[in-house]
Order: sequence, then structure tokens, then C-alpha cells
Amino acid sequence: MLIRVGQAGCALRWDAVQQCWRWPDPVGSQLYAWPAPPAMPSGVRLHESACVMVCCSSGRVLLGLGKRLGMLELPQPGQPVRTLQAQVLITIDAAEPRTAISDGCTDRDGNFVFGTANTAQDQRPIGSFYQYSQRYGLRRLALPAVVKAASIAFSPDGRTMIFADATRGELMQCDYDAERAKVGGMRTFSQLVERGAGAAIADSKGNIWSVQGGVLVQYDSAGEVLRQISLAREAVASVAFGGEGLRQLLVLGAQGGLYGLPPDVAKGLARGVADSLFIDSGSASIPVSRT
Repeated sequence: MLIRVGQAGCALRWDAVQQCWRWPDPVGSQLYAWPAPPAMPSGVRLHESACVMVCCSSGRVLLGLGKRLGMLELPQPGQPVRTLQAQVLITIDAAEPRTAISDGCTDRDGNFVFGTANTAQDQRPIGSFYQYSQRYGLRRLALPAVVKAASIAFSPDGRTMIFADATRGELMQCDYDAERAKVGGMRTFSQLVERGAGAAIADSKGNIWSVQGGVLVQYDSAGEVLRQISLAREAVASVAFGGEGLRQLLVLGAQGGLYGLPPDVAKGLARGVADSLFIDSGSASIPVSRT
């Protein structure tokens, strides 16, 4: 299977409510869906570029828009197609113009955990990791500063967080307490096979699927490499489980191609772990703060 639409962001997500994969195109400022929900367009244009997204309990999507988090209302069936404007919720690290949101996902409790990157040429480690929630607003996680936050994922039980600095040669892990936004016991999960950590997800057995230097690497829960997968046509940008029973693993290419795994690779894979929806109950109750 190959579907091609635009460039790829770093986030491919399965929308369990609409039963489709979604991903942003940060170059063309589009948000795509495949297969398109009934009577809905496969792509909608955004006023701003986004490279990170998660689905919300309200049916909206939460987007990482450069230095800001924004909430987007998706069009309803039959509505005219128009350019969509996200409601800005918060500006991240407002006093530091060099940083922007680079990666993020929901934890198992429905909070948005994300990190930032230094977008300037100096490449100093000034990026940070955060948790954002309806209940508590923005809380910084006590993890070391990075050049570019990447590979944020959670174990099936939600108690372990995987993360990386994309400029370094290892995946890290730490103990994670969602309620208190506390981390501890930071340690190396595994060395990278290829330089350049990207997106990461966990399957139901605790295996970690990690995009590295344009290839997809599967680790077991102890950090041992199980396999490496390359696409024939383009570099890997992101990966997500979805479909019936979360048994289908799709790979998003860097040029916007959406690929299924070859049958010999896909056979016998563990099913995925459903993304928790970001818990929101309407824009009026979402904390709006600045840091």
C-alpha cells in the first residue's frame, strides 16, 4: 500500500473515533486523514504549520504550532472546506525565541507530554520536556536540557517514559508519574542503530519502534535490537499502529508516502497500544497560561 500526500510531519496518529490515520504536513500547512472519514475531505489547510498532533476526547485535535499549542475544531460532514485556524492555548518558553515544539504524544492518563528543540544555528542544548493538561496546565519535567527533544513514548503501563535528544546516540528512559508530572531514575534504554532519533511508539508487548536516521528499528522491552526496516522509496518519518484491533502498523515517509509493512514483516507482530485521547472538555475549561 502506498498513499502519497504532501510532506510528512513527525506525528502519525490513529484516530480511533473516526477510524483513520491523521498526520500534519508542516511544509504545506495541511492536516491529512486516511482513509478520509465519510463526507469529509482527506486534507484540510491550516493557517499555521504544525508538526505535532494528538487527538482529543472532544473530537478536536491538539497541535504543536512552532512555539505554541493550539486546539483545532475539525470540519463536520457537509461543511464547506476552508482554511482552519487553531485556538492558541499557550506559548512555550516565550522569553526564548530559539526554541520550538519538536515532538510529543499523550501519556496513558490523557496528558500531553512534549519537548522543544533549539532551532538556531548555535545548537546549544536549550530544549526542555513538558507535560500539559486540562487540570494542571503546563508543568516542566525535570529532565536534562536537549538540543532537540525526540522519541517521546510510554510503556504500555504508562510508568516508563522513553525519550531522546535527536543529536545524541542513545534512547533514554525514566520512571514517570503522570499525576505529579515527576520523573526519576533516568537511564539509557539502548544505543541508536542510526544517528538521528525521531518518532517512537510502544506495542502491547513493550517493544519500542524507533525512527532513526530515516529507518525503523524495533527493540524489545530490554533495549535489544530485534529488526531494522527501510523503505525502498523514501526515508521513514513516523510510525503508528491502527486499524482493527490495532494490528496494522503503518509507516509515514519523509515525502508524505504512507506505507504498510511487507507481509513477511507484518506477520506475527504484537498489536499496538491505543493512544490515550488528550482530555479536554471544551475550550472554556482548558487552562491558558504562559511560561
